[in-house]
Amino acid sequence: MNRPTELRDHQRELYYFRWRLGIAAAGAVLLFTLLVGRFFFLQVVEHDHFHTLAENNRISIVPVVPNRGLILDRNGIVLAHNYSAYTLEITPSKIQDLEATINGLAALVDIQPRDRKRFKKLLVESRNFESLPIRARLNDVEVARFTANRFRFPGVDIKARLFRHYPKGELASHAIGHIGRINEADLDRLEASEDMANYRGSDHIGKLGIEQSYEKQLHGVTGFDHVETDAGGRAIRTLSRRDPISGSDLTLTLDSRLQEVAEKAFGEYRGALVAIDPKSGEVLAFVSKPGFDPNLFIDGIDPVNWDALNNSLDKPLNNRALRGQYPPGSTFKPFMAMAGLELGKRTPSYTISDPGFFTLPGNAHHYRDWKKGGHGSVDLYKSIVISCDTYYYGLGVDLGIDNITNFIGQFGFGRKTGIDIEGETSGVLPSREWKMKRYKQKWYTGDTVSASIGQGYNLATPLQLAFATAVLANNGTVIRPHLVRSILDVATNQLRMTPAAKPVATLPFKPENLELVKKAMIAVTQPGGTAAKVGVGAPYLTAGKTGTAQVIAIKQTEKYVESKVSERNRDHALFIAYAPADDPKIAMAILVENGGHGGSTAGPIARLVLDYFLLGKLPPPPVPLTEAPEEEHD
Repeated sequence: MNRPTELRDHQRELYYFRWRLGIAAAGAVLLFTLLVGRFFFLQVVEHDHFHTLAENNRISIVPVVPNRGLILDRNGIVLAHNYSAYTLEITPSKIQDLEATINGLAALVDIQPRDRKRFKKLLVESRNFESLPIRARLNDVEVARFTANRFRFPGVDIKARLFRHYPKGELASHAIGHIGRINEADLDRLEASEDMANYRGSDHIGKLGIEQSYEKQLHGVTGFDHVETDAGGRAIRTLSRRDPISGSDLTLTLDSRLQEVAEKAFGEYRGALVAIDPKSGEVLAFVSKPGFDPNLFIDGIDPVNWDALNNSLDKPLNNRALRGQYPPGSTFKPFMAMAGLELGKRTPSYTISDPGFFTLPGNAHHYRDWKKGGHGSVDLYKSIVISCDTYYYGLGVDLGIDNITNFIGQFGFGRKTGIDIEGETSGVLPSREWKMKRYKQKWYTGDTVSASIGQGYNLATPLQLAFATAVLANNGTVIRPHLVRSILDVATNQLRMTPAAKPVATLPFKPENLELVKKAMIAVTQPGGTAAKVGVGAPYLTAGKTGTAQVIAIKQTEKYVESKVSERNRDHALFIAYAPADDPKIAMAILVENGGHGGSTAGPIARLVLDYFLLGKLPPPPVPLTEAPEEEHD
């Protein structure tokens, strides 16, 4: 049986073909539409974003660190400047095996264990992945050797950086301070002050003294280079630049030659000296002995030097002039004398009979004078010249601690002077309120007796003593001390004097009272005075006052014998002075730790400084006394 023949349905096939073709065409249109839409999104909508990414991939913004301002003394002698040197730097984010890279570099460049240790410390402290120095101050051979092998060390480069240098070394180190690498605390402070952007590319910041307190003026404004780079990140050309603005140059009030004379005058003694121009408040010399070499701190001090400085018994890092607090001893007496006269508790003719001690009514305790047996008849003038303790014991009781605190406080005791470097301490000018707050105890009259001769709870910094002396020399005119004389804006070449030497206050002292006290202070440096050595043979008159501050207490039945006391427990020697006495150009305070008597130890230092400052030359060796007090003291 034959099967029927199947006939093709061309109409049906054509229908399915058109249907499939329509589906394919729709799909193609859809895909093309999506492609166009994505193209539009990337090219139009996201244009700015991808344009920026592309530019960043091609152009790098390189910060240009400004030159740090110079620091000069009042005569233009450079105390801090900059120099350029090559530094080998690693960008950690571009290194896969950091240790292997450093080992490889060590074969080309001298990298010591301390360099590795310092680099790791920087790595921990760094919050970004910018380049960090592994070796500074490369020599020419090292630079050439690395350059020839640079292709082996992606992420490592040599850069020229500015380094700080202090050509005078230890001289005035506590006043000038130093810079150091920016650490975590510095970064926090910069971010809080919104100065972070200005420190891009900067590694160092002022850490102490002028370098710290005038950081804003010294640092300058960071510039930027827009640099075209290749695929390997290497610079091809600079497209544009915003120049950095150099930091301002600071001229200090310090006289570096006078400073040198003063520091040498201390010899091996520890101590401090502050000399001020009483008419302007300019600090002429600012000594804290021993000092330190600020150059050691620039790249991070090594452990050996740090241990030597930090663990030294002499504490060279302690700024004694600014932060050292010592009993002012008998240098307190001229200010007490002014209080007695101004507040009507004493007259020039008021006289006591000094038996060599003082007692309070109903109390057998003897407050001893430095001279056993006493000074006999003593008035206010003589009390200053021979430094009679007994006179001031009685004066203190008659004044009372409230009057002492209020009156003496006018000279700056017990509060910061406001000098233009950070870190000043306020000392202690005791009061009833202070003792209750500090010791939870009430004030006793015996406390007043001790305070009257600058002992007891009294503490003052050498800066405070110099400031108070300047106020006295300046007849009560108070001018804030300062270390920066002028600031030169290098960009505009404008010179700004700062701060203006305007009086903060004028204390209304009676001229006759000032004259009496000052006359007695002149007599201190003349034959018969406790600092007669200071005035011997000088062609100018010096007004001064000696002081001896106890370090350890001596029982009432015992006598202080210096040779039987260990060197670190001996009395501190103090001396305050101004000269020429009739027209003061310099006022100073000197503190010699464990130096014994003010007249014999601190006084000669003053003479050397005054001779240089007023006569322009070093004085001849000290001349023996023509007339001396019966017993050297105070």
